[in-house]
Amino acid sequence: MSNRLEPEPVARRDFLNLAGIWASGLAVFGSLIGMARLTKPSVLPEEGKSIRIGHAAEYPPGSETVIPKQKVLIVSREEGIAAISLVCTHLGCIVKRVEAGFDCPCHGSKFGPAGELLAGPAPRPLRWFEVSLAVDDRLIVDAEREVPPGTFFSA
Repeated sequence: MSNRLEPEPVARRDFLNLAGIWASGLAVFGSLIGMARLTKPSVLPEEGKSIRIGHAAEYPPGSETVIPKQKVLIVSREEGIAAISLVCTHLGCIVKRVEAGFDCPCHGSKFGPAGELLAGPAPRPLRWFEVSLAVDDRLIVDAEREVPPGTFFSA
């Protein structure tokens, strides 16, 4: 005699039918989610690495101008204009200008006035970027092109 409190056993065929229906439902649901994601780009465009910094006359010799958004220091000397990255070559912290050069506040790397490595865990000096002149006579800093330290652009 069967007990009323015990559920009836599910036949194997019924179990396989239910499993097939659930698997099909999950596949359709997953496909719908995948199709909904197609409307959003997976890779977002990033800003260009070329920085327009204005006319050469805006940077008189002997001046230094920080462009905070691009993390670049524009140095103007008698020999021309140069761009030094303010990103530490150790782990990417932003270095701070001090009297002796640059200091990394994160891990203590020290750089000289021209970005040369003096001490710390940084493996190399600060990067210098190429400065060029655009067609409209404005200066462009190309953050994808590294130049040797001490390279100045003369207009």
